[in-house]
Amino acid sequence: MLSSITGIILSAGLSERMNSLKPLLKLGNGNTFIQNIVVKLTRVCNQVIIVTGFKNNEIEENLKSIEEKEKIKFVFNDKYKSGMFTSLQKGLSTADSKWYLYHFIDQPSLPLNFYSDFVHQIDDKFNWVQPTHNGKKGHPILFDDFVKQRIIKSGIKDTLRDVAQDKSIKKKFWECNTNLIFQDIDTLSDFREM
Repeated sequence: MLSSITGIILSAGLSERMNSLKPLLKLGNGNTFIQNIVVKLTRVCNQVIIVTGFKNNEIEENLKSIEEKEKIKFVFNDKYKSGMFTSLQKGLSTADSKWYLYHFIDQPSLPLNFYSDFVHQIDDKFNWVQPTHNGKKGHPILFDDFVKQRIIKSGIKDTLRDVAQDKSIKKKFWECNTNLIFQDIDTLSDFREM
């Protein structure tokens, strides 16, 4: 591994627009969204933190069969109803790493080679690495401890977008070869169109 990297997956929300628990939706390969993401992150990260909230026991149960489960750590966010940013703050506050790979739950389809190429973009001259496709920014995002400290110190009403405005954060944009960095599955019709 190139650098110490912790994966952060937010899996705490109510999935209200989906009408079903998004992390536990199944893909064509029979794996759930969360299983699909965790399996790939354990290949490139030293540790994977899964921030839970709503139905946390079901999510933990779903990941019992993962091969590299010694790399997985569950963190419960009791403020999950206050939004995603509180889950990100909670996950980061329990982590100690040089870099963090921040991943949304609704991007289960990115291929493994995306992650291996992505982590190779880490460069100590930057604090933030973000994939682009045809010049448009997507997710997941890699950021370092400098950015982590700014996220943790931010207010509850802030967002990652607010933190990203900080001019002292040096950003690198990496043009990748997949539009799956824009995947955003919020409703059942989004899911059916996958």
